Amino acid sequence: MRFLPVNLSAFMVELECLEQTMALADSLTEMPIYGIDEITPAARTILIRYNPFRIDVNELVEKISVRDVSRRVGKASKLVTIPVHYNGEDLSDVAAHLGISTAEVIRRHTENEFQVAFSGFAPGFGYMVSKGANLNVPRRQSPRVRIPAGSVALAGEFSSVYPQASPGGWQLIGVTELLMWDINRPEPALVQAGMRVNFVDATKSQISYSLPTKVSIEKNAENVSADLTVLATGLQVLFQDLGRIGQSALGISESGSMDKSALRSANRIVGNKSDSAVLEITQGGFKAQVHKDLIIAVTGAPCSIEVITEEHQQYQVNTYQPIHLAKGDTIKLSRPNKGVRSYFAVRGGFNIEPILSSCSFDTLAQVGPAPIKVGQTLTVSTNSSPLAVSLNETPAFDYPAENDVVVLDVILGPRTDWFTKQAVGQLTRQLWQVTASSNRIGLRLSSEKPLEREQLQELPSEGTCIGAIQVPANGQPVLFLNDHPLTGGYPVIGAVCEYHLDLAGQIPVNAKIRFNPLGEFKVL
Repeated sequence: MRFLPVNLSAFMVELECLEQTMALADSLTEMPIYGIDEITPAARTILIRYNPFRIDVNELVEKISVRDVSRRVGKASKLVTIPVHYNGEDLSDVAAHLGISTAEVIRRHTENEFQVAFSGFAPGFGYMVSKGANLNVPRRQSPRVRIPAGSVALAGEFSSVYPQASPGGWQLIGVTELLMWDINRPEPALVQAGMRVNFVDATKSQISYSLPTKVSIEKNAENVSADLTVLATGLQVLFQDLGRIGQSALGISESGSMDKSALRSANRIVGNKSDSAVLEITQGGFKAQVHKDLIIAVTGAPCSIEVITEEHQQYQVNTYQPIHLAKGDTIKLSRPNKGVRSYFAVRGGFNIEPILSSCSFDTLAQVGPAPIKVGQTLTVSTNSSPLAVSLNETPAFDYPAENDVVVLDVILGPRTDWFTKQAVGQLTRQLWQVTASSNRIGLRLSSEKPLEREQLQELPSEGTCIGAIQVPANGQPVLFLNDHPLTGGYPVIGAVCEYHLDLAGQIPVNAKIRFNPLGEFKVL
């Protein structure tokens, strides 16, 4: 095993093969180590997230290093049967690459049992392996812009099914009508790590499959009176809380508020529990009318806030203070002159149902309460027990403006040694400009000199964390934020320290970033 640094509360275990990775993942699941919060298995690695207040990293490394990864403990697991129409666009190309017929490709795919090694890329996307299938093929040289949901595909040693329409570079050999991901099921992901999978030729199968009926996840929405009507949303308004930690087995990353300190402040100002769901407003432009007296608060990116009464009187209010809105009042948030995201909390909390343990909307996975729309009505919970309000909340840091240079501390790793020494120096010496294509998934950065790799081979998919600085083929880094993919196939040169993640989530387009490394890269 090699132990590679990832962040102040995360590291990566690198193993020699997929079989060892699966064996260690089984071991850590069946005999957990106190202090580990979550593990994310991948092709040759396991990302370990731990609590440094519960266990020292050196002690944890020592405990993991003595685990036996020579073989897996045989155990019964659920078998899932997936009917496939083998009509994929790349089926003949796969056969030609392997030097066999298309019929032989289908035979190998259907007569060998697969096992789900790990999940990633998208919710419900399971990386499946089979010892006897011998269907190892490379990814396409040019990825497709859109692959339909249900597409059955091959890449490297893996087979999988795309749970939703998305870009991708895997070789398509067929399609299934089964829903790989359905949030309305008790278990949304049809396949999860450890499960066994049999693919069958749908044209020959006698098994009848019925697709799940979609049902609404809203509960008694028609019986709830509106407390607030949204009149304008600006660029984007989402429900966010602290996220859904612990769902990596389903292929879902943490998500949650981009500025957790501002979310907690907003809730404390109105007397809510600090982790309650609030509205995350990107670049201002939000406007709403209230239908009963409410106490609200706005925190995060500083913006002008205007209240218009039912009698058309207008007055300004400030961020980071309790605001009383009388029935009929309209509140408007302008575009912030610093930062990116503002947070809108209401005393009592919003009346929304969590989805997979969180009310956050994940823009990549498309999981959570839907983005707020103009005309949508929101209700305030009547079941909560409000706490005392906090009157001394202040921003946790100075919010950056468009022309500012923001310094972010980074931990080098886990793949710093995949880059030239010059590239590692460039990462920390150059200024990196935030481009307009940035979003909650990540900040896309640019500079005159791209980062050059020393190792050019393809990197097997491995777990990534919030703050990871991933470097794609063009050498221009992407700083992963809250809605990042759970696993990635490009090397990560470093990661922004956890204590600077809220700041990273507030950096506007055109601002520049300077990365400050906390020491040199070294194996743990």
